[in-house]
Amino acid sequence: MKKKVLSALLSVAMVASLLVGCGGSSTSTTAPADDAAAPAATDDAAPAADEGASAGGKKVGVSMPTKDLQRWNQDGSNMESELKAAGYEVDLQFASNDVQTQLSQVENMISQKCDVLVIAAIEGSSLGEALDMAKDAGIPVIAYDRLLMDSDAVSYYATFDNYMVGTVQGNYVKDTLDLDNAAGPFNIEFTAGDPGDNNAGFFFNGAYDVLKPYIENGKLNVVSGQKTFEECATPTWATETAQSRAENILSSFYADGTNLDVWLCSNDSTALGVENALAANYNGNYPIITGQDCDIENTKNMIAGKQSMSVFKDTRTLASQVVKMVGQILTGATVDVNDTETYNNNVITVPSYLCEPVFADANNYKQLLIDSGYYTEDQLK
Repeated sequence: MKKKVLSALLSVAMVASLLVGCGGSSTSTTAPADDAAAPAATDDAAPAADEGASAGGKKVGVSMPTKDLQRWNQDGSNMESELKAAGYEVDLQFASNDVQTQLSQVENMISQKCDVLVIAAIEGSSLGEALDMAKDAGIPVIAYDRLLMDSDAVSYYATFDNYMVGTVQGNYVKDTLDLDNAAGPFNIEFTAGDPGDNNAGFFFNGAYDVLKPYIENGKLNVVSGQKTFEECATPTWATETAQSRAENILSSFYADGTNLDVWLCSNDSTALGVENALAANYNGNYPIITGQDCDIENTKNMIAGKQSMSVFKDTRTLASQVVKMVGQILTGATVDVNDTETYNNNVITVPSYLCEPVFADANNYKQLLIDSGYYTEDQLK
């Protein structure tokens, strides 16, 4: 295994990337007509004021999908605090993973005359009626981390480079197993994300594209035969659903003592389900397990050796970028984007700003997560 060597070589570069924040060469475009534990607070300066804007009573509606996953609590909290620090009134709503609730909440934000909407959709194609209302009311919409689909009423998209998230996971597996040199074969399984989340396909495809040559030449063997996104998907990213599927795979294909070398999971909530299933149903050598979001429980599992890595997407960085975009929109300034080609929502290609992810593991988590103030040491005990 090359895990420690890999992490040592990349640690300095990843910390530098974290400090830089969002990646990619920027271009610009003009603007079109249940609480979980949160990261430690930071003293990061609020953005958006550098555009010369006065918030002047402007109101921003922020719609988050749920409080059931730690990351959305963090995103909502970061967004609210930064927007308020920039002088905006904020209407922050969580939709309990219920599409109709989110639709109603967004429609209410429109009726309350919010000046900009920031929406992380539960299901990307579910808010067409509300988006039409926003367009009719002249309210710009920023899709937050999940692309809003099937509508021309989406002004901008702010997210992390979602395909890169997958490639980071795939390359971690490739390098840790030394697939270019090791004899193999190695056994691998995949757990993907929510079919209703446009990002989930990018995550899965980014990882699968890295590993596909090794699957095709037999160095990696998907014992269950489940290789497509549809076969591996996990509705609503639910831990329980991922655990149930993993238990079925383990009982069907690994109960005879077959060894499992890798379980590539697209995010931490699904990884947690796989880890639960392994604890109860698997006695072989412990596999490499990937994840995403650096949730507290998963970070604890990394420290304990129950998860190998998690892609770190600093939600403070994304919140800061969105607050800056809000300020640019409301002053009629050019809005920073660095991708105008990738994210087509079936109606338009949405101008996007992509932040760059890195990965954390047991060797570098202190630098990425504690030294940066994202968590305190006590939160990870």
